[in-house]
Amino acid sequence: MNILRVKALLGAGCFSLAMIGSAVVPAHAGGLERGGYDIDLLFDPAPVATEAEATYVMPDRKYKNATGLNGTFNVLSSTADGAEPYWVPRIGVKAQVVQGVDCMVDYSQPWGAHTAPGASWNGAFSNVETDIKSNNYAGTCSYKFDAGKGQLRFIGGVFYQDISGFKESLVGFNPVGPSPIGRVDLEASGWGWRAGVAYEIPDIALRASLVYNSQVKLDNISGTLTTPRGSQPIYGSTQYMPDSVELKLQSGIAPGWLAFGSIKWVNWSVLQSVPICPTLFVPSSSCFTGSAGAVTSLDLMYRDGWTVSGGIGHKFNDQWSAAGQLAWDRGTSHGYGAQTDTWTLGGGVAYTPSPNIEIRLAGVIGVMTSGHSGTLAGENGYVAGEDASYDFGNDLITAINGGIKIKF
Repeated sequence: MNILRVKALLGAGCFSLAMIGSAVVPAHAGGLERGGYDIDLLFDPAPVATEAEATYVMPDRKYKNATGLNGTFNVLSSTADGAEPYWVPRIGVKAQVVQGVDCMVDYSQPWGAHTAPGASWNGAFSNVETDIKSNNYAGTCSYKFDAGKGQLRFIGGVFYQDISGFKESLVGFNPVGPSPIGRVDLEASGWGWRAGVAYEIPDIALRASLVYNSQVKLDNISGTLTTPRGSQPIYGSTQYMPDSVELKLQSGIAPGWLAFGSIKWVNWSVLQSVPICPTLFVPSSSCFTGSAGAVTSLDLMYRDGWTVSGGIGHKFNDQWSAAGQLAWDRGTSHGYGAQTDTWTLGGGVAYTPSPNIEIRLAGVIGVMTSGHSGTLAGENGYVAGEDASYDFGNDLITAINGGIKIKF
């Protein structure tokens, strides 16, 4: 699954408001997105600002009418739980290096997924449990200077990611006892970069930013395949975590009021099917999905993701502000998988007991729309989804977020 992130707004004066960290979770983004990329702390006007937050996401996806192995193996349950709850932390520190130059370092978990439908449903030959995790370590700087009525800011940075995870599925069936399970453990890492531009007019709380985050090349995918017969080292062909472009807009619309919105594109179609091959026997030229050398594959079959969100923030007084947001995310699944369109409604409050401390709390409720997962043709004539098909209805997703910012 992926994540909802919460954004809030805090008033900075009678005629301007400033973004403050989390309080209205923008959309349940598609693909493997959880925390995604967030550099809003870089814009904080304080000389030094630190921020920590955590989001707990609770998707309630239910599989039904499940059949397995082309419909010929259906002695198990036709229903299963299709998603697990998860935490997403983030921490960052921003400092003004010299006049006009700000830099930020942060840790986040941009990607991830966890499904555990178990070994007792008809799709267990496809998935018993899949768990993918990530760590992202980033450094981002900006240079701003006067331009017209406001300030123009150029943004650049680099980040390092490590990705790890496992997938378990049935490799046989025992009607009188536990069925044998196979497990794939994988890990990889890579570097990426970002570049962007922003324009700000602080007097009216106007900010427009456009940021590009590059792909992360994973050319060192390796791990272990474990079955009841033993273990062997494996590797995967070179893959890429997606690049993305995000446009964010905000502006004061009345004393104490701020309107904001964003549009984001994520190139999830770069992730289709990841072939898994034995290290000792199959050269890289022969490792592709559907080849004789591939012992299994991690099928994703994504299309590009789009996220659109908009909301309103209001400052009640020097201590309290609140925000609300509506977001839509286009599902990255299109015939295979359960990531359909998602609509979310979020709200949050921010409390400032002193000028250098901000505390935020927010929540989100949304709907993951219905659909069907079955077969889908991919590259090299490979067809994903032949080992399981299932339906799902309009399911609920909720999230809560808390965070604190300290300024110096």
